[in-house]
Amino acid sequence: MANERGMIAVDKIGCKILFINPKTYDTEAVIEGFQRTVHELLVIPDAGRAYVPIFGDGIHGRNPNPGHVLCVIDLVNRKRLADIDLSPLSAPHTVRRGADGLIYITCENSAKVAVIDPTTNKVVDAIDSGSTNGHRLCISNDGARLYTDNEEDATVSVIDVPNRKLLGKIETPQAIAGIAVSGDGKTVVAVSDESPVLFMIDTAKGSVARTLPLEGVPKAAQIARYSPDDKLLVVSSLNSNTVSLIDTSSGAQTAVPVGDQPMDFAFRNGEIFVGCQRDGSMHVIDVVNRRHKQSFKAGTGCESVGFF
Repeated sequence: MANERGMIAVDKIGCKILFINPKTYDTEAVIEGFQRTVHELLVIPDAGRAYVPIFGDGIHGRNPNPGHVLCVIDLVNRKRLADIDLSPLSAPHTVRRGADGLIYITCENSAKVAVIDPTTNKVVDAIDSGSTNGHRLCISNDGARLYTDNEEDATVSVIDVPNRKLLGKIETPQAIAGIAVSGDGKTVVAVSDESPVLFMIDTAKGSVARTLPLEGVPKAAQIARYSPDDKLLVVSSLNSNTVSLIDTSSGAQTAVPVGDQPMDFAFRNGEIFVGCQRDGSMHVIDVVNRRHKQSFKAGTGCESVGFF
């Protein structure tokens, strides 16, 4: 990218935020001093800001000391700029920007989706997700619908974004661990937490249309994302140490081996960057050739990564 300035990674295990050189992959700056622990990431390059939630010191479903803060990071000066207090909402996790320019974030322990105005750094609303297990979310490109994965409930909540209300829930055959929505908004992918399959939801019908087995992935996966051009569905499996590249036209699958416990990932031109939280490695996948390209050290264990 001609205007690319940097790369940011959230080191969940080390509880730090890293600034990485996007060419050499050397760690150039580190921000620390966060409450445990930093999770997930939203990067808004045009605003020069990134947003990192403090989830708490536990894990999904077992988080007795939940956080209630969304940290604002200054990408230009590489510093912690502000904290957005989400109280009384707690255990913030997945954070995304909607087509309306507002920021939406799941607050797991509160069963709500917080709505934040980034111009004021204030919570302007909280939408009921209909579940105590809403962990991740995705928003359709047109901004009309928001979906949360309600993990143990084995449901997906459907939220009307403009009217900020819960429309209902879609049942899935098994408990789920991740969620993604296609660029055209017609398909929502729910990743099974029990077996290596994906549940492909027809959003118009509001039900699971088919179950897609993950090839070459022996255990249940977790995080799913569509590529910016919508040509690929990418799924990481921390249990299998693989990242699956699924062609959205042909359905062809390639499971690419990476490091230990791959989590979230980011796209850059013809590459995918994957953070592996157990061994402190970052892996680069060559999308064109569907193969592992290289890896490098990045903190203690990064969960999320992005470019700006």
